[in-house]
Amino acid sequence: MSSLLIARLFNNQLVGSIPKEIGMLGSLSELDLSNNDLNGSIPTTLGNLSNLAFLYFYGNQLSGSIPLEVGGMRSLVHCQLLYNDLTGPIPPSIGNLTNLNILQLFQNKLSGPIPSSIGNLTNLNILQLYQNKLSGPIPKEIGMLGSLSVLGFHYNNFSGSIPSTIGNLSKLTNLQLASNNFVGHLPHDICAGRALQNFSATDNHFTGPIPRGLRNCTSLIRVRLENNQLKGNISEGLGTYPYLDYLGLSNNELYGELPPRLGEYSNLTSLTISNNRISGVIPFEVGNMTRLHRLDLSSNSLVGEIPKDLGKLTSLLELSLYDNHLVGNIPQELGTLSDLSSINIAGNNLSGSIPRQLGECSNLQFLILSRNGLDRSIPVEISNLQSLQILDLSQNLLTGEIPGQLGLLRKLETLNLSHNQLSGSIASTFDDMASLTSIDISYNELEGALPNIPAFRNATIEVVRGNKGLCGVIAGLNPCATTRSKGKNNNKRLLLILVPTLACLLSLLLVVGGSSIVRRRVRKTESSSKDGTNENPWAILSFDGGMAYESIIEATEEFDPKYCIGVGGHGSVYKARLQTGETVAVKKLKEAVDVEIASRKAFEREIHALTETRHRNIVKLYGFCLSSRHSFLVYEFLECGSLKDVLNNEERITTFDWKKRLNVVKGVAYALCYMHHECSPPIIHRDVSSKNVLLDAEYEAHVSDFGTAKVLQSYSSNWTSFAGTFGYAAPELAYTMEVNHKCDVYSFGVVTLEIIMGRHPGDLISSLASSSSSSLRHSTASWPLKEVLDQRIPFPEGGVLGELAFMTKMAFSCSSPKPEHRPSMQQVSRAISAHNSIVLSASEDIKLEELIDPTCFTY
Repeated sequence: MSSLLIARLFNNQLVGSIPKEIGMLGSLSELDLSNNDLNGSIPTTLGNLSNLAFLYFYGNQLSGSIPLEVGGMRSLVHCQLLYNDLTGPIPPSIGNLTNLNILQLFQNKLSGPIPSSIGNLTNLNILQLYQNKLSGPIPKEIGMLGSLSVLGFHYNNFSGSIPSTIGNLSKLTNLQLASNNFVGHLPHDICAGRALQNFSATDNHFTGPIPRGLRNCTSLIRVRLENNQLKGNISEGLGTYPYLDYLGLSNNELYGELPPRLGEYSNLTSLTISNNRISGVIPFEVGNMTRLHRLDLSSNSLVGEIPKDLGKLTSLLELSLYDNHLVGNIPQELGTLSDLSSINIAGNNLSGSIPRQLGECSNLQFLILSRNGLDRSIPVEISNLQSLQILDLSQNLLTGEIPGQLGLLRKLETLNLSHNQLSGSIASTFDDMASLTSIDISYNELEGALPNIPAFRNATIEVVRGNKGLCGVIAGLNPCATTRSKGKNNNKRLLLILVPTLACLLSLLLVVGGSSIVRRRVRKTESSSKDGTNENPWAILSFDGGMAYESIIEATEEFDPKYCIGVGGHGSVYKARLQTGETVAVKKLKEAVDVEIASRKAFEREIHALTETRHRNIVKLYGFCLSSRHSFLVYEFLECGSLKDVLNNEERITTFDWKKRLNVVKGVAYALCYMHHECSPPIIHRDVSSKNVLLDAEYEAHVSDFGTAKVLQSYSSNWTSFAGTFGYAAPELAYTMEVNHKCDVYSFGVVTLEIIMGRHPGDLISSLASSSSSSLRHSTASWPLKEVLDQRIPFPEGGVLGELAFMTKMAFSCSSPKPEHRPSMQQVSRAISAHNSIVLSASEDIKLEELIDPTCFTY
């Protein structure tokens, strides 16, 4: 046996450990035990195989560390230990293997730094260490590997800056640095050999400009630099790339204008430069990229018109230009793009009509044109889009009737036509829209009966509010009158419409004028107090015709503690049953001298925020009072109390099933999306937590407590003192006080995990905040999802389990320690709306490692 030269036992379902006697095969030149079920450790006797040239142990379950003795295999050319469970460091003796051409250790659990002896492997062509838990800086000796063509360091915990010696790797074609903790600038001579083809550095902390060396790196095929803090002029960082297939620069701080040379990227299939500071116009030369599948320039400062030349992009599947400053008409040429599956150009200043040619985009699934100035009627040709799942035309100036033909969209799931000037009734063809789950037609001029379909039956009054004469299936809406109703009955119906409408208009006027009235009364109050005269504390909005200051005092017995149902940072909340029979929640501000100013500011912020919001998942403000005696807010009373109370109540928890929990997550997401992206100016809550999510009798979520909300004015400073609840506040607030919507996104992620786990995620969130995504993924690899789910209610199955897995993945993405890696609430809301649950069985062993990878959550 000692004279055996080759041992090939791959793909044989071998089990057990590798015998130590294998070291006796001194003549062995090739040992292939790959793709079996071997376990245990690698025997140290392997070091005796001084003639071994090829070692293949990949695809097993080997554990333990790589023995130091491997340094004795000095003839080794190929060493492939990938796809195992190896732990511990890479032994420094690896530097003895100077004949190595391939070293592949990826997808293990190796830790510690890369030994500097790696520099001895001057014949190395492929070095792949990705998906481990390796840490520390990249040794400068890496620059000694002059023959290296493939270098994979991604999905580890590496830190520090990239050594400049990496520029010595003149033969490098593939460089992967993604998902680590690297900082500093990317080396400018990273493509010194002009051979680099595939370069990824996503999900790090790189700063500075796009490396100067990439400008002349004409060999590039794929470049991914998303999710960093790169700065600099984009037109100076990009060169000419005849072979480029993929360019990803999203979520950085790049500025400048898009260079016309983009049109020369004739092989490009994906161009994503969203969420930067790009200005100027979209160059018409973009239309020359005829192989382009995805174009995402969203969340920038682009101006001018959408070029008609985009109609030349016949391979385009996804067009995202939302949240810019684009003007003019939507080019009708987009209708020629028959392969398009998604158009999102919301949040611009577009005008004119919706081109009927869009009805020719036969594969379109998502059409989002909201928050523009589009006018005229909805073209009936939209009904040709039989694959359409989401249609959002909200917040425009659309007029006319809703085309009855829209009822033919059998796959439509979400329809939002709110905040337009649509009139007439809803056609009976909507009765057959079985797939429709979410609809919003609020704030139009619609009238008549609502279709009797689940989308309306399961909705609240908020989705039809602000119209002039709707009736039907929604609770709180007037039932439709029969055709026999004549004469006096018609007059009664007219009164039923006019009286509430006039009352609402009066209330609205009172709310709008509330802030200025309050300020005048405050000044008057202070003046009167100094004079010793009594004041009239009345400064409250009418509610059911007669809510008065004294009725609040009487109902709470001068705010007796027995009526207190909660205590917050700025005051206490009381339950008050008024003489009218109405039950309300009263938030009374603290009266201590040392918090008077802060409380008053919080009070004014909350008034401003709540009087400007109209959403089914945001708590309603009925009235307010500001006086030297008592200052308070009056809200709707929600029967089930806070989410925190429900999760902590062992008796009530059994009724809080998975479907209700998922609905709560959706409600909070929709509320925050409305605040961030549909309010003008946007509202940042700053204290999203389980105690500030209230539930009604149907367990519908209502976001509350805007005492710390900050309205973001354009071009203003958004720096402030800390506000929020520890355990839910974003980690960056420990070193910066900058207020932005990503703080709310983080808190939403924590609340979502709390709903899923039944308790605060605690250690899990701490791990996420202190580790990279890859290290967390490995540290929780042994945690099945079923062990994380709340054990107090039955385990979910089928589509519910699939939806919970999706929500967990989304929550981890939102809870990323890096704010630039978190999605926006708009992206979350759209992902929730567009998500189709995968049916999973209870026996499927879903691991958290499958859900924590941020690249797996698309939005």
